[in-house]
Amino acid sequence: MKNEHAPETPATRFLKSHGIAHSNHLYAYEEHGGTRVSARELNVDEHAVVKTLVMEDENARPLIVLMHGDRKVSTKELARQIGCKKVEPCRPEVANRHTGFLVGGTSPFGTKKRLPVYIEKSILDLPLVYINGGRRGYLVGVHPHDILRVLQPKVVEAALKD
Repeated sequence: MKNEHAPETPATRFLKSHGIAHSNHLYAYEEHGGTRVSARELNVDEHAVVKTLVMEDENARPLIVLMHGDRKVSTKELARQIGCKKVEPCRPEVANRHTGFLVGGTSPFGTKKRLPVYIEKSILDLPLVYINGGRRGYLVGVHPHDILRVLQPKVVEAALKD
């Protein structure tokens, strides 16, 4: 389902400037609906919907974690793998300041500041993922290896089953 009226966002400008093919998927955003709603609205497996989570380490340094929609991040395991004492989610207003995106519309592409990105290893096994396109109710379909190429994330294994 391609939508010709896809919004122009910092994320889509980033994708275009890096020559990344992507499909556009608009849906009715629901407050606190998360990936369950977007997966249902787009009729895709929630495992293929990737959350962009803005977290911070013990020194309040921000980082982005890309995780399957149907998994949670083990912050303890993540901290261990990236060599931090602790990692926790940022407050929404802090996340917004770092990325320039509203929570619920956070994309790892085109963030205001370049943040370190960590990606759950098994995401790379999927043929196609759906990830936020820079605003609420808008996902882009991209190949995980394009994410690897342009964001150069560090690969981690920190998923917890929901």
